Amino acid sequence: MHFERDLNAIGLPTERASVVSRALTACDAALDALHATHVGRVSAWVPGRIEVFGKHTDYAGGQSLLTAVEQGFAVRAAPRSDTQIRIVDAISGAAFTTSLSSHLTAPNGHWSNYIATVVRRIAMNFPAAQTGVDIAFTSDLPIAAGVSSSTALMISVFSAIAAVNDLSMSDTWLRALPTRTALASYMGAVENGGTFNTLAGDAGVGTLGGCQDQTAILCAEKGSVVRYSWMPVSRVSACALPATHRFVVASSGIVAEKSAGARERYNRASLMVRHLLREWNVRHARDDRSLAAAALSSSIAHEQLRAIARHSATHEFTIDALTSRLNQFLLENFTLIPRASNAFRDHDWQALGDTALESQCAAEEWLGNQIVETSALVRIARERGAVAASAFGAGFGGSVWALVAASDAETFQADWRASYISQFPAAAPHAMFFSTNAGPGARVWADEAPGSYSLPL
Repeated sequence: MHFERDLNAIGLPTERASVVSRALTACDAALDALHATHVGRVSAWVPGRIEVFGKHTDYAGGQSLLTAVEQGFAVRAAPRSDTQIRIVDAISGAAFTTSLSSHLTAPNGHWSNYIATVVRRIAMNFPAAQTGVDIAFTSDLPIAAGVSSSTALMISVFSAIAAVNDLSMSDTWLRALPTRTALASYMGAVENGGTFNTLAGDAGVGTLGGCQDQTAILCAEKGSVVRYSWMPVSRVSACALPATHRFVVASSGIVAEKSAGARERYNRASLMVRHLLREWNVRHARDDRSLAAAALSSSIAHEQLRAIARHSATHEFTIDALTSRLNQFLLENFTLIPRASNAFRDHDWQALGDTALESQCAAEEWLGNQIVETSALVRIARERGAVAASAFGAGFGGSVWALVAASDAETFQADWRASYISQFPAAAPHAMFFSTNAGPGARVWADEAPGSYSLPL
């Protein structure tokens, strides 16, 4: 197989392509151990992502600045002669077996829940999918760390089943998912349980998020930070990340698992947005689809929304909580994201650093989704000379990005890690640091057509 050549062609640099090529070879060996067929095998590369700016903006209809990392899931899949789905981690040997059924269940907090959610939704929405799949994967993403490892797993499984069943050629697909952004929106709905177009929803994985992660993973552009708006998903612009700079990512080692301990706190932030929007529409006799749409409806809408936050408190949501949630969204979406976009465009690193710090402070003070470790990682990164740094992801644990000069990335990464571990030694076993360019989005290709880099085939 020419895995390395194929990976170079989709935009992974030589060193990373070599690593992922070995991972795909390991996946093939795992499929062989399952006695999977060699006929009709497909490959997939599904990266993690960095939310550069856009903390909890997607489900509020706002905007985000995003990029993919060069770390992610390597996947090999083979068709079966029945409807069984067999999935195995080629490194750890962890496995899960199920079948194409619209009645699947799996325990919350276990990785099999993500797989069952995808398989169940495919069976519901694409009843023509009758071919089972053997899937082997490896991943070098930190788990439950804010880089969207769970979403990347779901997209990996979905892509393998969709490719083997040729779902993109079905009438259902062609009507409901005509573009990659539509596919990203649908994958967000698969995760949160929502209906998308004519494709009915179900329970999802239990989180009330949007489709930011899915869009970043599917629609990332190599070498660029992309700006997207939400509800509906729309590409706004892209800014090239110069070769002189690269991202270093630090996973704090503190689990930020949306399907387990932090899910209620994550959902609370989303529910406050729903509460504010519902009160806005009732009090102003409107039918705005999102908080962002409400905020854009007039020149005084921001102050009107703040008044609603002051006068719509409930037992669950206090005035302070609603006001803080609103303030964070308005600042991040309408001030910081435009400013950061301009800073990337102009290579104004001082402005970018100041903007990232303001975003981080708003997350700590108003959004309330930071922990001591993520705040410390931001502080240490700035002390070590990062151009800019900020936490990202759902929060309540997770990761921090730092933008640094490419020539200093290796030394910076080592120093950042050493300083962090010296202050938080208990995090050492699970903390993970890596550097990355702005990577390409997910791709799937067949052994018989390695030049066909589309998702799905």
